Amino acid sequence: MTDRHLIQNLTTLVALRNTELEKLQTEQAAKAATAERYRKNLERLHELAVASGASGSLPLALAANCGNYKQAVLAMADSHRLDLTMHEADMALSQLAVNRAYVKCEVLTQVLDKNEKALAGKEAVQERKVHDDLATQVWLRSQK
Repeated sequence: MTDRHLIQNLTTLVALRNTELEKLQTEQAAKAATAERYRKNLERLHELAVASGASGSLPLALAANCGNYKQAVLAMADSHRLDLTMHEADMALSQLAVNRAYVKCEVLTQVLDKNEKALAGKEAVQERKVHDDLATQVWLRSQK
């Protein structure tokens, strides 16, 4: 495999890793937005429970209804808290995947840079050799 072919393959691989990283980052951003919606819903549910007022000062039927309402709102809030906790755990796993993809991308980028510099060095040496050969030929011709 020639150096140019290797560099071309590495460039393609780095581009693919960058695409994968961007995809994972987009998914992570979407999950963060979902988590924020969960938090806002929890705030609204808390406000609904508080805004329903004290049920003890109401007539018996209304107090029972208000109590059932508060219990339903609080149960829904508990369900949302559980969903949020599970979602945050999923986000943590996704963040690990993003970190791993970033590290892979960086490693490949460094390998690509190293190979490009090595190829540039080889080409510079070859070019200097050609220039030296030409200079030698010119000098030899001038000696005749």
